Amino acid sequence: MSSAATLSVDLNALAHNFHALAAVGGVPVHPVVKADGYGLGAAPLAKRLMAEGARTLFVARTGEGERLRAAVGAEPAIYVLDGCLSGRAARLRAADLRPVLNTADQVAEWQAAGGGACGLQIDTGMNRLGFRPEDAPEPFAGLGLVISHLACADEPASPMNRRQRDAYAAAVQRYPGVIRSFANSGGTFLGPEFGFDAVRTGISLYGSGPEGRPDDRLKPVATFSAEVLQVRDVPAGETVGYSRGFRAETPRRIATCAAGYADGVPRNTGPRGAVWLGDALRPIVGRVSMDVLAVDVTGSDVAVGDRAELFGPHRMLDEAATAAGTIAYELLTSVTPRVPRVYIG
Repeated sequence: MSSAATLSVDLNALAHNFHALAAVGGVPVHPVVKADGYGLGAAPLAKRLMAEGARTLFVARTGEGERLRAAVGAEPAIYVLDGCLSGRAARLRAADLRPVLNTADQVAEWQAAGGGACGLQIDTGMNRLGFRPEDAPEPFAGLGLVISHLACADEPASPMNRRQRDAYAAAVQRYPGVIRSFANSGGTFLGPEFGFDAVRTGISLYGSGPEGRPDDRLKPVATFSAEVLQVRDVPAGETVGYSRGFRAETPRRIATCAAGYADGVPRNTGPRGAVWLGDALRPIVGRVSMDVLAVDVTGSDVAVGDRAELFGPHRMLDEAATAAGTIAYELLTSVTPRVPRVYIG
């Protein structure tokens, strides 16, 4: 790893998670690779997932779909969750993209442009995108998929999950023969009655557990690491970082690592954050800077050139996110383009 900070992507772990999620859900997995594969690189992820058997992919934006189509070729069905926004039908058709239609205006726009393969979203209580069940259109030509989205899938005990599931099951009866896709990553773990015909998994493909906690059935896919740039002794009473964010009560040994908020490390990580460095979990001290962060390595033989793991197999993604006061989704998608992606497997 020649770069000061690197995001390594384990494609073998991705393949493992793809098959593990299919086993848990009991139905095919339709991967979600929006936001450039949650920051990991949509094209290489999609190619490996297709090699493992994936034939349907989801993105959020038309532009994402165009780029993905150019990268992976004609084989997979690519659905665009934004739907057919005004003036986008020609672009969607040119790239052989399938809009997930969310409103009557989108249905009209798509049909006026000639229609074709598409999906439909039923809003079963999230109040985000899609038709309310009572407003959903009658079946029409080209409709091959009907989806909904869970609001509380990471809370298995929430009664909202069952209410949404039952509302979806009732609404989708209007569309015989379509592919029924209801469960997201968390929903995949709620039980077989949530699976219907296919599950749409995103974050759990990339290693995050169904309740925002690590799950032994899933392997970490992404490893964010940073090189140690300098190690110094800090006498008792001196401080580290901006605004004297850390004060050494006793003599400490501090390693400065090459990752900061310009690389995607949340600025508020410091007070509770830690990295895996020198075969142990070690605390981040002081404030995270733009380009660097400080780690207490007292009592270790950590040296310049060693690498600190911000998240990965030793510092699980969900645990790192919790320490930063955020969620795995945000932690992954926040890693900036300055950090090179390296693909393994």
